[in-house]
Amino acid sequence: MPDSLLRLNDMSLHFGEKSVLEHVSLSLKRGEITTLIGPNGAGKSSLVRIALGLLKPSSGEVIRQTGLRLGYMPQKLVIDDSLPLTVLRFLQLAHRSNKSTALNILSMVEGQHLAKQAVQKLSGGEFQRVLLARAILRKPDLLVLDEPVQGVDMSGQRELYRLITRVRDEFNCGVLMVSHDLHLVMKQTDHVICLNRHVCCAGLPENISNHPAYLQLFGQPEESELAIYTHHHDHQHGLSGDACSDDSHEHDGEEK
Repeated sequence: MPDSLLRLNDMSLHFGEKSVLEHVSLSLKRGEITTLIGPNGAGKSSLVRIALGLLKPSSGEVIRQTGLRLGYMPQKLVIDDSLPLTVLRFLQLAHRSNKSTALNILSMVEGQHLAKQAVQKLSGGEFQRVLLARAILRKPDLLVLDEPVQGVDMSGQRELYRLITRVRDEFNCGVLMVSHDLHLVMKQTDHVICLNRHVCCAGLPENISNHPAYLQLFGQPEESELAIYTHHHDHQHGLSGDACSDDSHEHDGEEK
């Protein structure tokens, strides 16, 4: 497909006898925000490393668009407190960006007022905003965000979600966003993949929030301003996330 940036076809990952990922297939498309959810140990980080080209799968196929530019926002980044480093300098050091480019990108995430502040003095929400700016310096085709709202209060989460959508619209990029559950996923998410070493279910957020596999892993979602979904589910999903009528897939989301 011409809008497909990255595809995983029947991809599995094993470390010795340990199975980390089993028969995972997915497609990340330009202009689409895909949220990857799953419990701890579900293989989310390993899947991200494979998507970034940092890890090779044991089997299956990884297809990337030729010349694909990646932007990555890590879950954590520790900076030595003794290192004198302003936000502007921090961004300039990334990809050897010049001052003008760094300021423009900082402005895009509404963080221009942070330019002269020490990185170590930023609040959780401010630092995540700067990490987002760092991730988009190369104007990526695919933006990978690992738990982007971790350690940020509810108000800050709303702002970050809004900025992520703005970045997607500005660059017409694909977004792969990793989260530990669906409770705080923004309304603008286009596609959700629930992972527990294999794909338990996949589809629109309103479909996933009441899927049996999702409820088994996370329980009933609480109402929130960020994500209020309702759906009457009258079918099951196979490992690929496709709808099927066979009751044999009823327990796909169970931990093995």
